[in-house]
Parts: sequence; structure tokens; C-alpha cells
Amino acid sequence: MANHSWTGVFPAVTTQFRKDLSLDIEATASHCEALIASGIKGLIVGGSLGENQTLDPREKRLLVAEVVKAAAGRVPVLSGVAEMSTSAACQYVRDCEKLGASGFMIMPAMVYKADTREAMHHFRRVAAATNLPWMLYNNPVGYPVDITPAHFAELADIPNLVALKESSANTRRITELRIEVGDRYSLFVGVDDLVLEASILGIDGWVAGSGIAFPAENQRFWELTRAGKWDEARELYRWFYPLLKLDTHIKFVQYIKLAVQETGLGHEWVREPRLPLAGEEREQVLAIIRHGIVNRPRLEAR
Repeated sequence: MANHSWTGVFPAVTTQFRKDLSLDIEATASHCEALIASGIKGLIVGGSLGENQTLDPREKRLLVAEVVKAAAGRVPVLSGVAEMSTSAACQYVRDCEKLGASGFMIMPAMVYKADTREAMHHFRRVAAATNLPWMLYNNPVGYPVDITPAHFAELADIPNLVALKESSANTRRITELRIEVGDRYSLFVGVDDLVLEASILGIDGWVAGSGIAFPAENQRFWELTRAGKWDEARELYRWFYPLLKLDTHIKFVQYIKLAVQETGLGHEWVREPRLPLAGEEREQVLAIIRHGIVNRPRLEAR
């Protein structure tokens, strides 16, 4: 593997709110502190799990500035970029660069379903607006624009495009990307319940979702895959798997925030149109989370 600047676990963190749904910077920073202590290699704020689209422009910039301050140079802090226009995305990356961000996770422009030519143009324009490194977030399941391995080969001339977050839910893509672009990019998986398979096929990092509620176990699992200890990794994965699947539902934000609350790392409050879980759905998700907590594996000191 090439010597990439971004490798390891880069969790996508939730944006914590108070009960009145105002931004809770202190709680967000506290959760980031627990994640840093677990051994992660980077933080991603303002992604899909961070409820990017419910934050106003001022809040997004405040969130980046405050998490940068809290991280204090210990790990890179990336911001998700999910603006509705290319010009807004360009302005956002310029602003975040001034605020001390280390880089970006850039999504296609939201709402409008771009064709391939438009999507490629968007990524090139936003890349040109910043000198910072960035990760292209490919999620054709959630954001119906697919950047294929052949497209990534076309984008390889962008010097600050250093990483890919592959979330097509098709593990064949890992091998296809390696064949098409080799080690040109640092390759991250972004689908939690495919991380074991993706690790076997050869990845450099993981944008973790559900694991933010279980930082120590998440990091241990990752380290087992790096050491090639597949029997131990499989055993831990079988415990983890029902929790990791919380990341693959349309209400993944509510599910993961509920898990974060149950493990004492934050609160479940979400901004509308999302609502906290209720009724039978809430009980079903709580049963998964609480079963995971009760059966939490005992990790030996390293």
C-alpha cells in the first residue's frame, strides 16, 4: 500500500443539540474527546450523520471552528460539504480553510440529481476552491450520483483529491478501484456492515458511523483487521454486526444518536423534519442497542 496521509478510523460524528434544538458545542466536543481517546486518526463533522442540511451557514462554520479548537491538532478535522449549489460549496471550503479545517469530505450538490458530466464538474470546481486535501464521498444509494472506478481514474489529475469514501454497498468496487486506480487514493469504506469484507479486500480507512457509540470496540475491531487477526476480528464483528446495521437505515441518524445516548456519550435530540424515535420502532432499536451493551465484549488491555 502507498503511504497515504489519511488512514485509519475517521468517524463521522453527530452534531449534538440541546433539548430546545440549539447547537450544543460542548456536548459535541466532549464526544469528540472520547473518540480521540480511543485512537481514531481523524474526525469528520457536518456529514450526513452530522445533520448537515439542518444546520444554517453560521452554525456549520461555528461547528468546524469549535471542533478544530477541541481537537487541538491531535487529529485532522474534516468537514462534510453538502451544499445545494457549486458556488455555495466553493465558498464553504474557502471559509473552513480559514477556520483551521484540515480537509473535506465532499458530496455531490444536494437536491438536484446531477448527471455524470455535471457531478464531475462540481467536484473539480470545489477542489479548485481550496488548497486543502479532500475525500470524495461516493454514495449512489443515498445521493443518486455514482462515481465509478473509471470516473475516479479521470479525476486522478486533481492533486488535492487524496481519498475516496466508497459507500455504493457493492464490495466488488474495492477490487475494481484497486485495479483501475491502484494506490492513487486512500480508500475508505463508508458502509458499516461491510467493513469486515472491505478490510479483507484491502482498504486504508473507515468512516465509521455506529461505532461512535462504542469507540473502544470500534477501534479494537479496526486494529484486528490491520493485524490480519481475522478469527478475532470475526468474533468481535458478530457482536458488533446488529449495531453496525443501524447505520444502513433511512433513520440512521436517529438510530445512532439513540445509541450514543444509551452509552452516555450524547443525546438523541434531532432537528426536524427528523423526530426522535417513538413506539414500537423505538423499542426495537433500543433492544438492539441494549443487547449490545449487556453483551459488550471485555477488551484486554493492549
